[in-house]
Amino acid sequence: MKKLLLSIVELGGYPNFAPLYASLGYEVAVEHSMRKAIGFLKKQRPAVIVAEFNFQSDFRDRTSSLESLMAVVQRLPGVRVVVFFDEEYQPQFEKLRARLPVDAALAFPIEEPALKACLQAFEEDQNIDA
Repeated sequence: MKKLLLSIVELGGYPNFAPLYASLGYEVAVEHSMRKAIGFLKKQRPAVIVAEFNFQSDFRDRTSSLESLMAVVQRLPGVRVVVFFDEEYQPQFEKLRARLPVDAALAFPIEEPALKACLQAFEEDQNIDA
């Protein structure tokens, strides 16, 4: 049975990594908004979520919609999260990361070998835990 990977592409601007995910044995689901991704998580439980940290200064009580997603993910043990972020917003991202668990973070531009290494490390962790 294939593992499920949820790719949340809100702004994009980077390569389509679906072929990489598939080559690593993932069935890929794509959502283009956090709201839809949260709805997806109510129905299905992916092994991995790949999402973007898009800093939004106009939010009064949070830094991005990623916080809403992470609040849901906290209730799903075993789901691994990779976040893509812009180095310009690293201080804001680190504040979020101090409060919410993020398994891996990659700064733009995203290098496919680095992403592949993250996903392979998750697999190795799974094999150790089994």
